[in-house]
Amino acid sequence: MIKTIIFDFGDVFINLDKQAIFRELSLLGPISTEEISEINLLYEVGKISTFECINLFQKILTNASKDEITHAWNSILLDFPKHRLDFIQKLALEKKYNLILLSNTNELHIDWIKKNVSFYEAFRSSFNYFYLSHEIQLRKPNTDIFEFVLEQHQIVPNQTIFIDDTKENTDTASKLGIHIWNNDPKTEDVSNLFTLKSNLF
Repeated sequence: MIKTIIFDFGDVFINLDKQAIFRELSLLGPISTEEISEINLLYEVGKISTFECINLFQKILTNASKDEITHAWNSILLDFPKHRLDFIQKLALEKKYNLILLSNTNELHIDWIKKNVSFYEAFRSSFNYFYLSHEIQLRKPNTDIFEFVLEQHQIVPNQTIFIDDTKENTDTASKLGIHIWNNDPKTEDVSNLFTLKSNLF
């Protein structure tokens, strides 16, 4: 019986264009996916600040301004359909499940969301616990981020489901005995959780 539901954020609640960052940064000058990934890995776990992150990009993209880099960085973020807010708010009101958000999210992205998603605070307050990688300095798909959540809240893995669009993230959770839903954001919607995963509830 499921008691805890752990949700990813991007491409579960807010829609993403995952190719956009490379596409937009490439318009500012020559840069490789490896260079972007290297900076992102540091930034996503809070090992470098926003200032340091932008500075590293400016060393590669020597003619790019801070605003241009910020705009390119945030281009991954698309719309947040309101029906998904309705879904999580309804779940929160029912108080049947321990609701946790576990997201690889950096400061620039969450700042953009706070400014551009009018119901962000209502969304955040729907969860019992809300974990962003740059705040806890842990990231998926590493095992330690899942172990942190399980231990922090004394969660039983086989009474838990984890929902994430990235297979390597759900693979790690599955190895720990957590039920998973590796959702396809193009064809599946989180609001259909109880229909698509009815065998678990």
